[in-house]
Amino acid sequence: MYERILITTDGSELAQKGLRHGLALAKRIGAKVTIVTVTDPVPIDGTATLTGHIPVPIDIDQYEAGRKEFADRILAAAKADADKAGVEAATLHIPGRFAADAIVEAAPRIGAGLIVMASHGRRGLGRLLLGSQTLEVLTHSTVPVLVVR
Repeated sequence: MYERILITTDGSELAQKGLRHGLALAKRIGAKVTIVTVTDPVPIDGTATLTGHIPVPIDIDQYEAGRKEFADRILAAAKADADKAGVEAATLHIPGRFAADAIVEAAPRIGAGLIVMASHGRRGLGRLLLGSQTLEVLTHSTVPVLVVR
């Protein structure tokens, strides 16, 4: 049924639960996985011109290099988990994007039949203030989504 599963991770303990669940599912059904992490675009404050700080190319380059290093560490650890579980896994870092948008676009592009991701399951004000990448993916994905809590 699912030949390729996209598993998201941001390196957090919660995401690790989603990764473990996705790897176990993939192992059980013989699916391949692509483990994806997304790093946000360079934050640019709307008041940057008022405060006198506007990011210059070196600032942006340093930010992106730090994000790439962060993503590489996360994906290397996740790939090691997949290898240990005996699951064939590829990794994908999508830089400079908002997570939900990148995940929704990546799933069909890589041929994923399922997206596995973790969620805090926040409600009310917590969800309103913090947002929910999982909710965004659930709302916009054309690929089925399995949410791990």
